[in-house]
Amino acid sequence: MTPLRTPDERFAALPGWPWVPRYTQHGPWRVARVDEGPPAGAPVALCLHGNPAWGYLYRHMIPALVAAGHRVIAPDLVGFGRSDKPTEQSDYTFARHVDWMAELLFDQLDLRDVTFFGQD
Repeated sequence: MTPLRTPDERFAALPGWPWVPRYTQHGPWRVARVDEGPPAGAPVALCLHGNPAWGYLYRHMIPALVAAGHRVIAPDLVGFGRSDKPTEQSDYTFARHVDWMAELLFDQLDLRDVTFFGQD
């Protein structure tokens, strides 16, 4: 598995997107996310995009949720947005996406009691 990385400057000056990305390493993959609002904000709003979108999809929801006192997590799936892109089609499997997100959300960020906002 070899990752490709979209240069950060490709995301410069996006309308309605003031957030600085945070990155977490998962094996060879760098996974991007927005993580805004109070660290202890509850419930945590988990905004997870579908195909072919990325976290930018939630640019109108994030400010409202943060203003209401919630912590908002909006990751980019591997292969989308600011996250690394696999070069082999065989790397894109449902099971891998589940594993990558489970590791990020539950093992590394230790999220519990989330309110899920999903698309697609």
